[in-house]
This record gives sequence, structure tokens and C-alpha cells, in this order.
Amino acid sequence: MLKHRTSRVHRALALTLLCGIALTGCQSSGAAGSGVVAGTEVELPPLDKVTPLENPRTYEGPTTAIIGGPSIEPLESTPTPQLPVTVQSHDRGGDVDVEVTDVSRVLALSLSGSLAETVHSLGMSDSLVGRDVSTNFSGAEDLPVVTREGHSIDAEGVLSLSPSLIITDGSIGPTDVVLQLRDAGIPVVTVDRAIDEHTTYETTQQVADALGIGEVAGDRNAQLKTAIEAKEAEVAKLLPADKANLPRVAFLYIRGSSGIYYLFGEGSGIDSMIQSIGAVDVAAESGWKGERPMTDEALVAIDPDILLVMSQGLESAGGVDGLIAAQPSIALTTAGKNRRIIDVDEKLLFAGGSRLPDVIDGLARAIYAPDSLPAVAQQ
Repeated sequence: MLKHRTSRVHRALALTLLCGIALTGCQSSGAAGSGVVAGTEVELPPLDKVTPLENPRTYEGPTTAIIGGPSIEPLESTPTPQLPVTVQSHDRGGDVDVEVTDVSRVLALSLSGSLAETVHSLGMSDSLVGRDVSTNFSGAEDLPVVTREGHSIDAEGVLSLSPSLIITDGSIGPTDVVLQLRDAGIPVVTVDRAIDEHTTYETTQQVADALGIGEVAGDRNAQLKTAIEAKEAEVAKLLPADKANLPRVAFLYIRGSSGIYYLFGEGSGIDSMIQSIGAVDVAAESGWKGERPMTDEALVAIDPDILLVMSQGLESAGGVDGLIAAQPSIALTTAGKNRRIIDVDEKLLFAGGSRLPDVIDGLARAIYAPDSLPAVAQQ
């Protein structure tokens, strides 16, 4: 129980940090460190066809991780909801029971867009009547946007759509607006936020339950688990034969415009992602728990070979040069000396959901086979 509560605290802090950034960009590109143009579609060779670096710890230069997909298609047929259904809404103030009687007009709102993507993957996208600014599955572009700057709900915009159900994960608000929508008679169900493989399974089940199609979540989660295991098996073939050459990676959250720099460690969600790509999470290795402000001493002590950052955060710091200038301690690490900074689309890194195999693929390419990426992703 204590571990579960601690995990929720970690997620809440990560959420607070992420809410400070307006999420923009394209699922297949990032412009901050590489010059890749947002919206660019790039053809990449299959992961099992790329030639990995002999020693990924010594590679020099920044890279943008290109996240493709989605590789898992949504359910072909629309499930038939079994309604009414009563589910638990995991509100910030405690769990409450919510009765759902109609899922014909659904809003699934989250900072990363992952909730609407989950509804889509469950075969219920025809029920969606609007979207958050981060939702980007094929066909979602025709839905009206009901969030401002990525993390603020436009109550009037929501009410104008007459939704019969709102599903959220608490990552966008304000909270009082969400409660006002419930007071207006709209069933609002708050689900747990998916940040890694295991929380994704939980959130998928909760979303399916709220839609009255809880029975389909098991098969969907099994399909995702199989896809993740298959991708991890592909990545395992890219790992250097000498375990001493396994890359040492740290995730650094950046808001350069505000001077905010956080290291993410064990329990943050990024630790499981680094584990999935076979690398060493140096923050977790050092005993760093959750998300805490970076100190020069801590960063130099863990000495990462690679710094993983979010694309817009890197842009806010003025790119690689601006980041090193703002934080001279980075230049004292192996990552700084080699300018080995990998930026990734912030919408996807913590999105969870059916895109997890694609994120694993993109990070693995950037770390183990950067030369397989377009030249602009290696600048």
C-alpha cells in the first residue's frame, strides 16, 4: 500500500512539472536538437535491419528520437456498451462512484492525448465529440479542441458539445472546472494516469469500464503486452556484446525559460522506459527517487553517457548549446563532453497507451543506431 501511495505521489509531481509545458509538435518528429521539421513523415528501416553501434557510450552528437506508428491498430469492430454501469472515479479528494448511462458523446481529455487514443484503440472513436490539443490519432483532426494551451479545459467549449461522459486523468484542469462540469450534470470519471506499461494496463481497464465495455480491455492489454515484449526482444539484439558498453542514461526535465531542471529517477515512469531499452538508468542506480530538482553535484556524480530530454524543453533552453551554457555542470559529464543529448516528443514519452512499443522503438534507434536516422536527426 505504501509503495502504491508513493507511486501516486511521484506521478503527481511529474504531472505538475509536465503541466508547465504547452505540448506541441508531431508524433514523428522533434525540432529542438536536430532540425527535424514538425509534421515530417520519415521512412525508417525495420529495427531488426539496422546496424547498431559497437559502443553506444562513445557516440558523439545530439539526436532526435523519431517516434513512428501507431503500430497497434484499433479494434476493427465497435464493442456494444453494457449500460448503465457504475464505476469509481479516482478524484483528487478521494474515490467516488459515478453512474454512466450514455456513451454516445464522449470527451476523453488528458495532457498527453493518451486517453482519447485509448478510447480510439478500444474501437469507440466514433463516440468522441471533441478532443484535447494533444490528441493526434488519424481522424481526430476533425474534432473540435476543448483545451487551451494543452492543459486548461475550456468549460464553455465542453458544454457546447453536450457530452454524455467526460473521462480525464487529472492532468488537465483546473480542478474546479472539472467539478463544475460534474455539477452541471455530466458524468465525469477520473482514471489513473498511464505513464508506463503497468499503469497503461490499469488505465485501459478503467477507461473500458467507464465506456461499458470492460470485457474487451483484457484482450487489448494482452495484445499490447505481446507487442511490447516483441519490441523489447528486437531491442535486445541491438545491445552491445560487452555489458560494460551498455549506455548510462539520465532523464532531465527542462524548462529553460523558467530555470527549472529536474532529474527523474526510480518511480517516475521514465525508469521503466529506460529498462525496456536495455540501458542503465543512472539516476535510479544512484538511489534517486521520483522527480527532484537537479543539483550540479548529483549530475556530475552519476555522470550519464546520454541525457534524455523532451524536445520543447530543450528548445526552451536554447538547444544543446543553450542548455550547456545554462548548466555548466552538464559539460562536466560524459554526455556533455560528447554533446550526446537525445530529445523526444513530449506528448509521447509519458503518454503510455498503445504507443509504448513505438516509443521503445524510437528511443532504441536514437541510442543504439543513430546513423539509421535521417541526417537532420543527428545534427
